Amino acid sequence: MKKGILLALLLAIACNPIPKPTRAQLKWQEMEMNMFCHFGPNTFSGAEWGSGKEAEDLFNPTDLDCRQWAATAKAAGFGGILITAKHHDGFCLWPNPESTHTVAQSSWRDGKGDVLKELSDACREYGIKFGVYISPWDRNDPRYGTPDYNQAYARTLESVHDGRYGDIFEHWFDGACGEGPGGKRQEYDWSLFTGTVRRLQPSAIMFSDVGPDCRWVGNERGYAGETNWSTLSPEGFTPGAGAPPNDTLNCGNVHGTHWIPAEADVSIRPGWFWKESETPKIKSVDQLMDIYFGSVGRNAVLLLNVPPDTRGRIPEADSIRLMEFKARRDSIFGKEATDRFNIVCLREDISRGQRVAEFAVDAFVQGEWTEIAQGTTIGYKRLIKVPTVNSDKVRVRVIKSFGKPRLGKTSIYYAQD
Repeated sequence: MKKGILLALLLAIACNPIPKPTRAQLKWQEMEMNMFCHFGPNTFSGAEWGSGKEAEDLFNPTDLDCRQWAATAKAAGFGGILITAKHHDGFCLWPNPESTHTVAQSSWRDGKGDVLKELSDACREYGIKFGVYISPWDRNDPRYGTPDYNQAYARTLESVHDGRYGDIFEHWFDGACGEGPGGKRQEYDWSLFTGTVRRLQPSAIMFSDVGPDCRWVGNERGYAGETNWSTLSPEGFTPGAGAPPNDTLNCGNVHGTHWIPAEADVSIRPGWFWKESETPKIKSVDQLMDIYFGSVGRNAVLLLNVPPDTRGRIPEADSIRLMEFKARRDSIFGKEATDRFNIVCLREDISRGQRVAEFAVDAFVQGEWTEIAQGTTIGYKRLIKVPTVNSDKVRVRVIKSFGKPRLGKTSIYYAQD
């Protein structure tokens, strides 16, 4: 190679280093699974998207117990809980001084209730993280669709992130913007919104279609791509209608400019808000395990929605299923296999970035190395199911890598049929 070409290549590498996660992003990825709680007026109306015209008294949980939510999440192996503090209908689960459509205007607890306070306190008590979803779309606020609304929404963010609820580990920015017949549109000031959260909660992971800290996985089924890069090039895109194509969100960009890993969201029920009619349709343990392999096992964080009911409690059927799901994971991953396995777990040291683009796994069987699996990306964690193998020797071959590969621990496990 000529010296000039080599110098140009070295300069290109120096000017375009491999993106790496921040400390907060790394801690977030290590959580692996969090619980989503869709809760609000829709819980009582049976709607998925409220109109914004619902009476405040519609929200009236008869036995709210956020400690039960936190205890359930902790026992099920979740690292944190995110709650829909404000969905598209605009109703706020805290006494937001920027709105007249909140718990303060309801008769629940004589207008003195605050779901965010109770949940954040419960999360601290049980040693799990607290996060919020605050939709920028507001079907109740008359300012929505005008320039004044962006400032009002920023003040809404301030009323949650100013420290009164402690540290907030994740903030969800939904990209919805006036969808539906006759819906008003709003030109969102995303730099104002993300800047407000970053100023008040510098360690909070902000979610949207394009980050800045984690991205939507491109579907609501909970599955990341077989190839899943934690890097994305967000330039020219915005959350919502201006987002990258879903297949790009699902797989990331191989040479993405920013570290924006995928979060895979899915509900344990067909809908996002609780409905009694959906109780028989709760996902089975087998379905949840398949989702786990397709999310956590493909370098994504799983966000599983478990909606509280009209009492304000996680329903018994959902809780039981979560415990069964935890027991199944423990039965597989609680102890590594020694000489018989059907699951391989690969890891990269993502603190240095994500580099592996193609790999193969071999096992030493009957005196020779035999390939048992192959794939593309690894990332934080890659779980691979293989036919049952009798061997105590396994090796990983990196076939293609952008930069020197830095693998973490390789583990093997056995799942009973």
